[in-house]
Amino acid sequence: MNEDNSAPRTAVRPGRHLVFWLVAGALALALLWLLSDILLPFVVGAAIAFFLSPLADRLAATGMGRTAASALIIIVAALGLLGALLLLGPLVVDQLRQLAESLPGDFKRLVALLESSARGWLGGRYDDIYASFERGMSGMAQSWTATVGWAIQQVWDRGLALVNLLSLVLITPVVAFYLLADWPRVVARIDEALPRDHAPTIRALAAEINGAVAAFVRGQGTVCLILAVIYSVGLSFIGLRYALLIGLTVGLISFVPFIGWALGLILAGIVAVAQGWPDVTLLAKVVALFAVTAAIDAAILSPRIVGPRVGLHPVWLIFSVLAFGALLGLVGVLIAVPVAAAIAVLVRFALRLYLDSEIYRGTPGAGGPAP
Repeated sequence: MNEDNSAPRTAVRPGRHLVFWLVAGALALALLWLLSDILLPFVVGAAIAFFLSPLADRLAATGMGRTAASALIIIVAALGLLGALLLLGPLVVDQLRQLAESLPGDFKRLVALLESSARGWLGGRYDDIYASFERGMSGMAQSWTATVGWAIQQVWDRGLALVNLLSLVLITPVVAFYLLADWPRVVARIDEALPRDHAPTIRALAAEINGAVAAFVRGQGTVCLILAVIYSVGLSFIGLRYALLIGLTVGLISFVPFIGWALGLILAGIVAVAQGWPDVTLLAKVVALFAVTAAIDAAILSPRIVGPRVGLHPVWLIFSVLAFGALLGLVGVLIAVPVAAAIAVLVRFALRLYLDSEIYRGTPGAGGPAP
């Protein structure tokens, strides 16, 4: 007996759709929170697969199987990462050792410099102001110590205690390989499960989210690597101590526009003052390097590599990183950017619906005749 495909379907009110998606989102967030301690290798593996997916597509288009292309990419990436660690690891460890040895002396020189400058600016008021400042700092010292200890404990408790280095090294490449190899099938299976009435809208939103995340993760990630190289080489060339540490740090935090540049300039400026004062030549070179690099980034790197498709305001990005980091620890920091991009796209979509609705435009004739 043939099924009657023309049978009427039960209508679902729009309010129920909204409730369904809200409940699904809440359950997903709750699941992330419950499993945050073991998600790190999976999140890192998914990020690697997403980053390398276009390369796998190109290799598969040449006739190479998707599985073979994925295996080749993961092996080459792992060997490249291992080579970078072998090359840069000893240099980073050596600069960390130098920093630990010279930090007490540099700190004393900076304190003496600040005290001398303050005496010149404040004159006879210096002693009274310094006494008040010292009393305030003595009261804050214990609270700062407790705060730092709490922060370290939170970072440890939120994943680093349970996800050790061995699991990260072993699980991440496996996750990245399988996701990279099965990415087209995963996308096709998800597409089949979309609600038929809303599939075109969901596909359009997913494409917009994918474009924003891809532009940021792949584009800004590439920019961060380039900036790390520029700052490391440039600071080494001008003779600044800990150049590799500072360059890598600036590159790592440059995914937040301006914040990474500003923090890097402050950090490098402090080191330049401690290293070269009273000669300001080194400090001037640091400022010039950061100014030129910022101009190159704004005029060439970001426009050509990242492009205009990101649509993430720096303030929203900072808030997302801090909020998800507080909720999910290191895993939250890693997923903050794609989640922030998704939320931004959904908010823009909701705003378009609102501007096209009677709530915004008003019901025709409801306002009555003009006076």
